[in-house]
Amino acid sequence: MQAIAVNEYGAEPRIMELPKPKPGPGQILIKIWAAGMNPMDRMISAGEWKAVIPGQFPLVLGADVAGVVEAVGENATRFSSGDVVFGQLFIAPVGSAGTYAEYVAVSEDANLARVPKKLDAVVAAALPTAGVTALGIVESLGRLSGKTVLIIGAGGGVGSFATQFAAQNGAHVDANARADAAARMRSYGAAETFDHTAVSLLDAVRRAHPVGVDVVIDLASDRDGFATAAALVRRGGTALSTRRSADVESLAKAGIRGVNFQVAMSPGALQRLADAVVKGRIVPPPINRIELGDVPATWSNGRFDGKTVIVL
Repeated sequence: MQAIAVNEYGAEPRIMELPKPKPGPGQILIKIWAAGMNPMDRMISAGEWKAVIPGQFPLVLGADVAGVVEAVGENATRFSSGDVVFGQLFIAPVGSAGTYAEYVAVSEDANLARVPKKLDAVVAAALPTAGVTALGIVESLGRLSGKTVLIIGAGGGVGSFATQFAAQNGAHVDANARADAAARMRSYGAAETFDHTAVSLLDAVRRAHPVGVDVVIDLASDRDGFATAAALVRRGGTALSTRRSADVESLAKAGIRGVNFQVAMSPGALQRLADAVVKGRIVPPPINRIELGDVPATWSNGRFDGKTVIVL
């Protein structure tokens, strides 16, 4: 089968011919229809997480997936051949269940759910990491009615979902996104937008909210950038990072709750997210559809606003 993989940390991803996997006992074989790309895929490829979760080479990239169950291993009973499934296969050793590939064999107990009949598989592949992360973040913050929430990196996958969840939870959402995404952010429920490439985000937010914001959800900044963003939070508020940039102890001394958020993926959360999309309560961000052979160039070209999904 064809797959996008690296033979060592830091190498440029390339197409490789690898053996088609077979489902072992308790496993299912998924013929992949679509695979979502995420920033964490770059971090894994670069070896940034190798001390936390080991890798296996060749390391097939990707964790988000949608596809059809082609075969079922011995004693596997959760899914049947022909079931259309989606989920996140972030499984140790990393690379053993990568989704930038034509097939993947994985335990039936993996974080997978059935794709609702009215949900396109490409959209389903865009949901797991970004959508469940956003859902978990907003739920962890409790009631947001009447609170001001600044989302840094709102134009990306997680930010697009988080803007919607926070606005629907009653928050006054300030979305940090580029000017060309401002209309989209407002359609998600954002009350204000700030383009950090055109203005000083710090100055703009301080002018809009002289007493500070209640919550910062930072999806993009390193430790220095996050510390600057956290300075916008009023005493008693929350500063949350998805990139482990929060100095929790220092923030606590300033009367701010610091959070280094880690997503708790589950089949139940996947199903809730899919149902919200099917019912129109949440809309997916713009999806850039590419083919497997386009991945190396896309990888090199960098940012795409919204989500990029590999369609096989």
